Order: sequence, then C-alpha cells, then structure tokens
Amino acid sequence: MTAEPTTTAPAEGEPAGTDPAATFTELYGSEPDGVWAAPGRVNLIGEYTDFNDGFVMPLALPHTARAAVSRRDDGVLRLYSTDVPGGVVSLRVDELAPHSGHGWAAYPAGVVWALRRAGHPVTGADIALTSTVPTGAGLSSSAALETVTALALNDLFDLGLSAADLAVTGRRAENDFVGVPCGIMDQMASACCTEGHALHLDTRDLSLRQVPFDLASQGLTLLVVDTRVKHALGDGAYAERRAARRAPGSSAYRCCATSRTRTSPPPSPRWPTAERGRVRDPLRTPCRRRQPPGRAGHRPARRG
Repeated sequence: MTAEPTTTAPAEGEPAGTDPAATFTELYGSEPDGVWAAPGRVNLIGEYTDFNDGFVMPLALPHTARAAVSRRDDGVLRLYSTDVPGGVVSLRVDELAPHSGHGWAAYPAGVVWALRRAGHPVTGADIALTSTVPTGAGLSSSAALETVTALALNDLFDLGLSAADLAVTGRRAENDFVGVPCGIMDQMASACCTEGHALHLDTRDLSLRQVPFDLASQGLTLLVVDTRVKHALGDGAYAERRAARRAPGSSAYRCCATSRTRTSPPPSPRWPTAERGRVRDPLRTPCRRRQPPGRAGHRPARRG
C-alpha cells in the first residue's frame, strides 16, 4: 500500500518571492546544495508529430522553472512550490507508485520514481521550486518541472546521464507516473535547446540539430500569445488523437518518407476513421518542410 503524502503547513508568513534558494533556506533551515533551471518551450513546426515519429522544431522560452535542491540519504523526498497554495509535500521514495495522485508534486516525484525504476540510486531530496512558465498555456510548464528536477538529481547523485537521457526520464515520469500521454518534444526542448537556436528534432531516434535562430539580427520578433485558454494533455482532443494513433491496427506515421521507404514503399497505413481527414500518406505527398524555400506547394502556371 502506498502511504499518503504528508503535507506540512509552512511557517507563519509562508515563503514569498521567487528566489528558490531563499525559499529553501526558510523552509528547510539550511542552504541548498545548488540551484538549477530549465525552460519552457514554444513549437515552431510539427504539431501532433512528436508521438508519431515525426520531426519537430521547438525553441526554449526565457520563462523557466528553477529548483533549489539538496540531496538526502534517508529515503525522504520533500517538495515545495511557491506557485501552488499549500505547504511542503513529504513522500517516501520507496513508496512512490504511478497514478497515486499528489497533484503538482507528482511531476517531480515521478522523476524520482523513473530514475529509481531505471536503477539509479536516488535516495531522497529536499526541493523548493518556482516557475515563470505559465501553467496550462501549452508552453510545457510540466516538462520544465520534470527537467529541472532531473538536472538537479543527475548532478547531486553523479548519475552521468545525458540531456537526452534526462528528457526520456521526464517523459516516462509524465506518461507512466502522472498518466499524461505526452510525446517527447517538450522534455527534449527543455533539456536540449540552446540559446539563439531552434531545435530540429527527429522524434524517431532523438537525433537533433541546433538551427541558428537569431531573429533580432533580422529585425524580427517572435510573438507568443497566452490566450488564457487552459490546455491539458491528459484529457480532451489531444488524448483522443494520441489514443487513436496507438490503437491496435493503427501505425505511427512520419511526416517525411525516408530514403528506404521511397525506394521500397510499404503498404499504405490503414488509418482509423477519425484520422483519415487529418493526415495524408507521406509516401504520396511531398513533404513541404524539406523542400527548398519558395518551392513548397509550388505549381507551374498553365500556358496556352
């Protein structure tokens, strides 16, 4: 049986402000071992393709999740967020179980669970989190929480994991522990994007390329608008669409045919009814994204 989390009310005058180190010290009575940060993301190209082995091109936002963290060796995990009402959530790492609730704390707790399931000796931590990534706005606030937690634990426990490994850990936490059917793009963007670049990611094998994206030098600005419409991956159309693509008899599609499939095309996929209007056979339709600029959708004018 999984123990219920213990929630401790903060001291009078609950920690205020957005300095996670100061919040940590006030809550836990000591200085953290360090402070880590991970960004949210916005996607330029490739909607609904990261769970279909396709290509995506996100870039990191200046909005970040930050975590002040100290290692523990007694099996206790304590979590606090300045952005969520309530106190410190206290859990036992050996009692973490998927789909056991915990609210917002399930995201960092899921990372601890995923690391331990993979055989990494994570024995507990004290964590104080704060984030400027808008929640429910489709900007990957949960992936930023997962990534910053994974970054901190990777350093504190000398796990030696790569950025891509940490992203996979975050996705496993969100898919298997929290129960949200997201793809890999959000965590890869948060873990792997670099300043001044967009991330060209092949979600089939996680190969990536940093694409220079210096808008300011061209006199341009990227406008990201928060419409205040709440966005949730765990329910609604997103979850239905992903479920349809993973249903028995369905096959994942890829936005561009590989050289192998161009020379030896497999039989056309048997799309579920709900999907037929959403996709086109990539083996029969040129992929505009990989054509030279100015050639996408080009048709010569008729003469005579």
